[in-house]
Amino acid sequence: MINFTVGPVQSSESVRSIGSEQVPYFRTPEFSKLMKENESLMLEYADAPNDSRAVFMTCSSTGSMEATVMNCFSENDKVLVINGGSFGQRFVDICKIHEIPFVSLNLNFGEKLTKEKLYKYNEQDFTGLLVNVDETSSAVLYDTTMIGEFCKKNNLFFVCDCVSSFLADPFSMKTCSADVMITGSQKVLACPPGISIIVLSPNAISRVNKSEVKSLYFNLSDALKNGTRGQTPFTPAVSILLQINVRLNEIKTQGGASAEIDRVASQARDFRNKIKELPFEFVSESPSNAVTSLNPITAKASDIFSILKDEYQIWVCPNGGDKKDTVFRVGHIGYLNHGDNDVLIRALKDMQARGLI
Repeated sequence: MINFTVGPVQSSESVRSIGSEQVPYFRTPEFSKLMKENESLMLEYADAPNDSRAVFMTCSSTGSMEATVMNCFSENDKVLVINGGSFGQRFVDICKIHEIPFVSLNLNFGEKLTKEKLYKYNEQDFTGLLVNVDETSSAVLYDTTMIGEFCKKNNLFFVCDCVSSFLADPFSMKTCSADVMITGSQKVLACPPGISIIVLSPNAISRVNKSEVKSLYFNLSDALKNGTRGQTPFTPAVSILLQINVRLNEIKTQGGASAEIDRVASQARDFRNKIKELPFEFVSESPSNAVTSLNPITAKASDIFSILKDEYQIWVCPNGGDKKDTVFRVGHIGYLNHGDNDVLIRALKDMQARGLI
C-alpha cells in the first residue's frame, strides 16, 4: 500500500525500526535527556519565543485542543473561533462542552479567510482566538500573519492548531505572535499516532500556571512541572516518543525545518501539476502544502477511495458527512516522493480509461 492520507502517514525506515524494539523503562536519566532534546528541537522548529516550553501529551491532537481550551480559557473569556470545516467545528464543540463563551466565524467549505471578513470582529471585546491553521477537512491554509496582527491589535490570546501544517507550511510563533501551537505525531513528524505536542509561549505558561483547571490528566501546569526534569506526569507512549526523537533529528540532519517545508511544498506542487489532466476540481482557495482537496466531476469521491484502496493498493483520504461523495483528499506529508505521485496518477488515469472517473 502507498499511503496518501494526512495521518497516519508513511514513516522512514529509521522511525519504523524503533517500533520493533522492546519498550524501555522511562523514569531514567537517559529518557529524560531524550525528552529534553525533543522539547528543544520542537521549540526550534516552531520558532518559539525565548523561554517557551513544549509538553508531550499521550492522546490524539484533539486531546491537546481540548487541554489547551481547558487550561487557557474560562467562563470569563470571549473567544473567536475560525470555523471553516470539521476541525474548526471541533473547537466550537470543545468551547460548548467547557462553557467557554465564543463566537463562530463561519466560512464556506474551501473558502479562505480574508482580512475583510476577519475585521468585522474587530474591537468586540474578545479575549482569545482559536484557529486550525490548516483546516484539514478542506485543505484551506489560513494566513497566520494576518490573524496574528488582528490578535495583537485586539490583545487576544492566540491559539494555533498546526496539527497538519506544522513543518508543511511556513510558520513562526515569533512572527505571528502565537501563544500556543499544537501538532501531532502522525502528521509531518511521520510517527505513529498517540502523541500530541503543545508549544506554549511565556504568556501561555503564565496563563496555564494561573488556571484552576478541573482535570487530572489534562492539567498542563502539572505537565510543565514534570517537563522540567524531562518527564511526564503519567506513563506516556514511550516508543512513539523515541520515534519522535529519531524523526526530529532526521529533519535536522536533512536541513532543518525550512528544508522539510520545501520538500513537502515540492511534493504538493508536483502532484497538483500532474492532476490537472484529470477530471477533478480543486476545492480550496488557498491550499496548504500538506494536502490537496479534490472534487470529482464525473464520479463519486467515496467510490474513488474504495477502488484505489481495493484494486490499486493506494490509500487516499476520504471525507465524511455531506462531503462523502463529493470530496476526497490527497496528502503530501510523510515518507513520499514524486515517484509515488506518478503511481497515483497512473492509477487514476487507468480508472479513467476504464470509465470509472
